[in-house]
Amino acid sequence: MHPLLQHINKQIVLEETDFNVFLGIFNTKEYSKNHLLVQPGQKIEHQYFVLKGCLRTYLIDSSGKEHTMQFAVENWWVSDYLAYYKGGESIFFVECLEDCELMRVRKEDLEGMFLSLSITETYFRLQLENAFAAFQKRILSSLNLTAKERYSQFIQIYPDIEQRVKNYQIASYLGITPESLSRLRKNRIASDES
Repeated sequence: MHPLLQHINKQIVLEETDFNVFLGIFNTKEYSKNHLLVQPGQKIEHQYFVLKGCLRTYLIDSSGKEHTMQFAVENWWVSDYLAYYKGGESIFFVECLEDCELMRVRKEDLEGMFLSLSITETYFRLQLENAFAAFQKRILSSLNLTAKERYSQFIQIYPDIEQRVKNYQIASYLGITPESLSRLRKNRIASDES
């Protein structure tokens, strides 16, 4: 079964014939490691479903510090959603951390599909609800949890990602220094061994 259909069928039931119609609005592209899929100032026309690879959404503040907003691995969606949905220019970078195979869809094509195959709109509404809840949870964790608790939560969300991304990128996601991340890892390993 196609990975996107498997992903969709976790939330709604989409018949394979309807999925084949839906699949027609996507195109699959391969991107090499370090490719910048999105850069600040761009007009964003696509969102992407990850078939293979790992990506990172981040911004650089006025002092040059990177802030990682999201990692996207297989079966995740990624884009600069502020620009995608609101039609403005991107403020984020979306970088391929590995060689990636992505399915991309244009907003206009997706909106047309919502009219002709309304169950797809239900799927994307559910995706947005889940994403909104996840981002609120992330904001709450950054306000209320210790670095150790945020790291534990990160491991639950992205269980295998530590082998795929750099330490400073994880630290940037957690809002801590790479040195603090190293200490958290050492303490976690020590507690796992005891």
